[in-house]
Amino acid sequence: MTNIVILTGAGISAESGLGTFRDEGGLWAQHRIEDVATPGAFERTPDLVHAFYNTRRAQAAEAGPNAAHLALAKLEQHHSGSFLLITQNVDGLHEKAGSRKIIHMHGQLDRALCHVCGYRWDAPTVMQTGDPCPKCAAQATRPDIVWFGEMPYQMDFIYEHLANADLFVSIGTSGEVYPAANFVAEAKHAGAHTLELNLEPSSRASAFAEVRVGKASQMVPEWVAEHTL
Repeated sequence: MTNIVILTGAGISAESGLGTFRDEGGLWAQHRIEDVATPGAFERTPDLVHAFYNTRRAQAAEAGPNAAHLALAKLEQHHSGSFLLITQNVDGLHEKAGSRKIIHMHGQLDRALCHVCGYRWDAPTVMQTGDPCPKCAAQATRPDIVWFGEMPYQMDFIYEHLANADLFVSIGTSGEVYPAANFVAEAKHAGAHTLELNLEPSSRASAFAEVRVGKASQMVPEWVAEHTL
């Protein structure tokens, strides 16, 4: 029985039309990270931050899962061992594809968070400065997104699964953002086989036992077929 842990990044959603940090001309290219993706930015200019995430939320709502998302959902359904999908993405495409054993370590666009009491709820399509928390009524609603400088969600649970992994697969991630960049080292320490599937080798490619290069929509279904036939 194989314990599989999979990490996905922005590269798996790029073929669904959702841009990455590095895309020229995309939404991220129009803003500095410091202006829209930090706690300080939200304190300084909450209207700008909300507008940025309202746009991202609308884009994600229009996007559909591609063959890579669907293949991972199929693997989860057919795999008899332990399975965990960790995603750095906030777009919800894995759920649209049918994935259920999933952790959003960086939060979700379709969820809202009260900055005062910590309550979480389904986000409206458009969020605004001054929206009250449905639990405590504080006007401190923010996107339920892990910003730069904040701790990703469910790290203890993630490390527990990495410590018991037989196979760790990283898909469509640059390997430059910690702590996710160190997951391969954690899995290797546990004795897992490690595989990277990416459009081009990441900055952490040398840490993997195996690297396959190409489009996620092609490589992921091919790899999943090897494990579900």
